[in-house]
Parts: sequence; C-alpha cells; structure tokens
Amino acid sequence: MGYTALYRKFRPLNFSEMVGQEHITKTLKNQIIANRVGHAYLFNGGRGTGKTSAAKILARAINCLNPKDGEPCNECEICKGAISGSLTDIVEMDAASNNSVEDIRSIREEVNFLPTKAKYRVYIIDEVHMLSTGAFNALLKTLEEPPEHVKFILATTEPQKLPATILSRCQRFDFKRISNEDIIKRLEIVCKESNIEISKNALNVIAVLSEGAMRDALSILERCIQDGDNKIDEDKIKDLVGIPKTTFIHGLVEAVVEYDVNRALEVIQKVLDDGKDIINFLWEIIKYTKDILVYKSTEKLDLYNEDELKDIKDLSDKVSKEKLVNLIYQLSELENDIKWSTQKTIMFQAGIIKLCNEQSYVSDDIQERIERIEKYLKKQSENRNSQIYNVTNINNNDNNYFSRNVAEKSVTENSINVEPSKTEQSKIAKSVKKENKNYSNKAEEYWPQILKDLKNNGKIVLYTNLMNSKAIEINDMTVGIEFPNGLNSFGKAVIEKQENVREISNMVSMACGKHMNIKYMINNGPQKVQTTSDEKIRDLANKSDIPFTMN
Repeated sequence: MGYTALYRKFRPLNFSEMVGQEHITKTLKNQIIANRVGHAYLFNGGRGTGKTSAAKILARAINCLNPKDGEPCNECEICKGAISGSLTDIVEMDAASNNSVEDIRSIREEVNFLPTKAKYRVYIIDEVHMLSTGAFNALLKTLEEPPEHVKFILATTEPQKLPATILSRCQRFDFKRISNEDIIKRLEIVCKESNIEISKNALNVIAVLSEGAMRDALSILERCIQDGDNKIDEDKIKDLVGIPKTTFIHGLVEAVVEYDVNRALEVIQKVLDDGKDIINFLWEIIKYTKDILVYKSTEKLDLYNEDELKDIKDLSDKVSKEKLVNLIYQLSELENDIKWSTQKTIMFQAGIIKLCNEQSYVSDDIQERIERIEKYLKKQSENRNSQIYNVTNINNNDNNYFSRNVAEKSVTENSINVEPSKTEQSKIAKSVKKENKNYSNKAEEYWPQILKDLKNNGKIVLYTNLMNSKAIEINDMTVGIEFPNGLNSFGKAVIEKQENVREISNMVSMACGKHMNIKYMINNGPQKVQTTSDEKIRDLANKSDIPFTMN
C-alpha cells in the first residue's frame, strides 16, 4: 500500500474524533438519533476545520446498518464501502472542476434512481461556491424538493458567494476556527501513534502557524519528519517553514527602536545569507512589533518561550505604544512598496535605514536653491523699512517652496514659535479670568504641575510627549518649552495640533495670570525632528530676521 499523508491517515472516522466543533457534532448526532435528518445541509468554515470530514461521517451515519448514539459503526458493509470509496451511493463531487450546467443536470437525472445498497443516496459537493450561475439555477428545484432517498451536503469556505435561493434551502452549520489548545491535543495523539518525539514549544509553534486549521497543522508536522528524523523542536519547524530565527527579528526591531543603523544592516545581511524571503521576514517583523504592543498592553503572549518573553519585555520598556503603532504603519507601507518593486532587497534595506535615522536629508538641488535664497536674504537685510517682503522670481522652479506668510508663524532653528490667533487669545484671556489655578509664578515650578494636570485630565498622548520637557521664561510675553532629549516626528505632530496648542497656552496663561505665547525649543538629540525641504528654506530665511511672504 502506498504512503498516506498524515491528514488523510488521521482523518476523523466519527463525530467524537472531530476537534473543536462540538456545537455542530452534537446537533447532527441528535438529528440522527431522532430520525430528523434534513434533506440539504450547508457546511461553512475556514480551511482545514473539518467540513469534508463531517460530511463523510454524516453520510455514513445515516446509512449505517448499526448506528450507535448517532455515530457510524464503521464495521458494517455500508460503512466499509464508504470508507474505501467503493460505495457508489455516496457521491463526492468537487465543484471547482465540475461547475458546469451539464454536471448538475447529470445529478438531476441520477436522483430519480434508487440507491443500490444504502438507504440514502448522498451527494457531497465540495467548494460549492465555484458553481456557475447556470449550475446553481439547475440545482435549485432538486435541492428544494429532492426525492426522499436523496440527501445533499454542500461545503464551502465562501458562503457569501452562494445565491440566497440556495442558502434558504439548506440547514447551515458554521465551522469555527480550531483553538490552539485543541490542535495541540490532537497533535499529541498523532505524534504518540506515529512515534514522533516533539517538544511542547514545537507543538505550540505548529498550532500558532496553522491559524486554526487542523489539516495545516498536520501538514506542517509531516514536513518536519520527511528527513527521517522523528525528533522535532521549534528551531527545526521555523527553519522548514522559512521563518527567520526570533533572535534576528528581535535584533532588527531593537536596532530600529534604538536607531542603530549598523546593527540593523548586520541582521539583514545574516537573514539574507540564510536564504530567507524578504516579504516573509518583513511580515515577521510586523507581527513581532504587534506582539510587543500586545505584551505592553496585556503582558500575555503565545508562541514565545521564557527567554523570548524576557527580550520582549525589555524592548517594550524602551518604547512607547504610540511609537509601536507608528512603526507598524511604517513597516506596512514598506511592505506595500516592496511588493511592487523589482529590487526588493534594496527597497527593504533602504526602508530599514530610513526607520533607523530620523534626520532628514536634503538633495543637492534643494541645497543649491537654499544657498541662492540665503544670498538673496543677505542683500535684503540692509532694507528694513517695510514690514513684509515678497520673495518672488528667484527661480521659476522655486515657486513650490513658497507658500506661507512667515510673519504669521516664525520658525527659528530647532524651535517652533506658536502664537494663537486674536480670537484664540481672547478666549484664553476669558478662561484665565474664569479659572483660578493655584500655580506658582515661576516656570520651573508651575510646569510640572501643568504636566500633572494634563495627565489627570486624560490628555495622555500629549502628556507622554511633554513629560521630559522643561519650561523657561524667555520674556514677559513668551514661555519656551525645551525638549532636552529631542522629539520624534510623531511627537512633533501631536504637540502642534491646534487643540493641544490652545490647551498648553491656556494653562500657561493661567499660571502667569496673563496671556502668554509658547515657543517649542527642540534641541539636537538622538531623536531630532525631521525637517522637510520647505521647513529648511523657512529656517534659513528666518535666520536673517526678515519678515516676508512666501508666494
């Protein structure tokens, strides 16, 4: 006898052997015991969840000569014929390859004949959603009112593709995804009967990789013993399915979090040398980052052993939830870019380098334009009589870089001056009069209290990005907010939101007893704010202290 795959060798022969579908098997057994079996069933669910196995068991059970508690005996002539495939009264049809009207018409002609041996003629139509529209229409009448000796069992993974007229004629059973615990229990039985030595961590890895499909779990297990070695550990499984080692994935994510370009490139090279696929590697990085985020929120994770969980805990302590969410989005965008690129490795390396380095790079063309603008501003510095200079016609190609009035918002090097509008100033002034907070009149004393109030008021994201900042009084109308450790692009976007600007300005004004402007002062650090080409030009323009309009 030829070799039989594990998922076929260990296919359930009765309802009690089915894994994770007790809500369905119990109902079917009760129907058989009560002799209330329907004429048409629809089994719906994901791949490998037991739809076809349940259909075969049901077909045997209703024809079995000696049924026991709704289960087939698997010993009588009918059951043995059904198991071996010699019984012609149980017909299995693949709708993916037999989806024409003619195929269904042949069924309509056959149903008029009585079964040869069994009590019922049973038609099991797998992947029924693949039938053509004409085939569905041809099946309708027969499915609604079949002869008493005919039963239909339809199976599909995509019930939404079935016409409503078909769905309404069937008893529908939804097969759910099998839990990891149930998969592990079934794998333990299979390994014991097959003399396979496997570790608990390896069983857990297979269960997670199978994604709720028992057939996939058995297929992975079978791949692991094809080399003749019946000893299986988690490293062997990951190597066979093409998953990079967790140490490499952790090392790359840690390098990105710590902005270590050299280490990131070293890890990438090791993974490439192992022959791993870039797309799979990137998917594992995204999944690992997601797992860090989940652990940071719940402190619970599957798939990882104690040492790996310790590494995840250490890494989660170094990074905020906002940073992890932002990183997942950036990695997902990189994955989309790589899919459409012919140079996947180069795109992957460039994307990781970009994530490891927050400093912006200015092209030679942009730099040249900046130098011309700087020369122009030096010439204009002698004339200070007018309030606003319109900078135009420096270079026709430069027009895209002039769009805002610098008189409205002054941005100096490594600082952002935020001044509310007159309407906002009047609102702040009114709120200062209405609310009387017991703040100190010294910036270094009232600023910690403001941060504490932000936290207590539920402004967690704003508080998180300001918690390491300091406040200093620049003059009698302006309070500067320093960021000694720098600020990333996400944090910059948060503090620049208009509602957050108003919130901070309002609280500072209440502390000082009068309207105050705020200025963000961001120092050079390991997390320097990215600067766009437009901002670079505005920075250079403002070094000369000339207010002008950029058109």
